Amino acid sequence: MPQRHARRALAALLLALAVPAAAAEPVTIPNFWNPRARLERPEPPQTTRPVRFLTDDEYPPLHFAGPDGNPTGFAVELARAACEKLGLTCTVQVRRFDTLLDALQANQGDVVAAAVPLTASLRAGHRATRPYFRWPARFAVRGDKGLPAPSAKVIAEHPTGVVAGTAHEAYLRAFFHVTPKTYPDLATAEAALRRGEIAYLFGDGLALSLWIGGTDAAGCCAFAGGDYLENRYFGEGIGFVTRKEDEVLARALDDALQRLWDEGKYAELYLRFFPVSPF
Repeated sequence: MPQRHARRALAALLLALAVPAAAAEPVTIPNFWNPRARLERPEPPQTTRPVRFLTDDEYPPLHFAGPDGNPTGFAVELARAACEKLGLTCTVQVRRFDTLLDALQANQGDVVAAAVPLTASLRAGHRATRPYFRWPARFAVRGDKGLPAPSAKVIAEHPTGVVAGTAHEAYLRAFFHVTPKTYPDLATAEAALRRGEIAYLFGDGLALSLWIGGTDAAGCCAFAGGDYLENRYFGEGIGFVTRKEDEVLARALDDALQRLWDEGKYAELYLRFFPVSPF
């Protein structure tokens, strides 16, 4: 199946999985905001035209094409909620992922709302809000094995899988001091876990959460232990990205994200798009 079709199938699956919170298992909602840090509320940007958000439609659950073909996803709906909170009129335009920052710099949009990692090089040429999402690393196990929560001792005693050449492999070797069983890609590693070839699988929490909640896992597996968020290995996450000169807009979006968290809107959207939380 071509990659584009595969991602659209995943998006359809995600929408099918999304159930009302009351009917679902408890979902861990991450908090990236310091409740004691309340900056002075900035004035919203004064503009006579809509604020143009740029996104991609092939990375569910953060941004993808909905059943009607329009862009949706956690990042997209969070952008729309931020606009509403600020009293701004906004549009969402879809571009190919690798052209988003160039389109922003060419003034073809005002904000990127997509999974562009926050890095020092990104900040050198752009402004960004504080992270509203990060990629945690997680351990997955078969649900029928009754295995203990992972620790250095436990992992040393059980076969553990990881995708070769990834930050997850490097982290396992550095902090758990083990030589894991490596696989060429995550799908192969997931299949090995399902067969019982390995006891633990360490990998990207977002990808694993979609697998655990999907049909390929067939209910075999679950997360074990907590999340791992070491910046040096797994990055700083993602935020809304603006041009360097758009400081007023960036500060206003930061304030809107804080308020959306405080008022419960962030949690509402998170529960809609993450029926199995990666955290």
